[in-house]
Amino acid sequence: MPAEPTGDQTPVPSYTLAGWREWVSLPGLGVPWVKAKLDTGARTSAIHAFDLVEEEVDGQRWVSFSIHPWQGTDEDAVSARCPVLDVREVRSSSGHAEERYVVPMEITLLERTVTAEMTLSRRDEMGFRMLVGREALRQGYAVDPGRSYLGPRPPVAVRRRNRGR
Repeated sequence: MPAEPTGDQTPVPSYTLAGWREWVSLPGLGVPWVKAKLDTGARTSAIHAFDLVEEEVDGQRWVSFSIHPWQGTDEDAVSARCPVLDVREVRSSSGHAEERYVVPMEITLLERTVTAEMTLSRRDEMGFRMLVGREALRQGYAVDPGRSYLGPRPPVAVRRRNRGR
């Protein structure tokens, strides 16, 4: 006969299950869909950014930049401007180190919106224009490396556009 539960039970953790790649949105930038790789090996998140220009506004550092939300194309560039949280040396998976701006960015992943520290870097040659790293994922996500696209997907026309069709 099983033991009766006691009042000292550890609560079950609350998290959202995600696949190793998901569609996310960037509500603060007005970007409804970006394909992202969820990378538990990366501490911070990263997004493909170009035309970076630093400026000072009321004594605070800001950076203006543009992003390409679609894989493999330069179409539909989106301009953005964010406060600079930090400039960090980030080492890529290949071992190359570079200084990157770190900005706060809201991301909506699996219908939940969290604020992530996002590094800005050139990712146009990478398989994904965006990585979601551990610091963002620890806000209530668990990643199943054997599954993909567990969350909402854009309409078929948008998915085809992302593949360049």
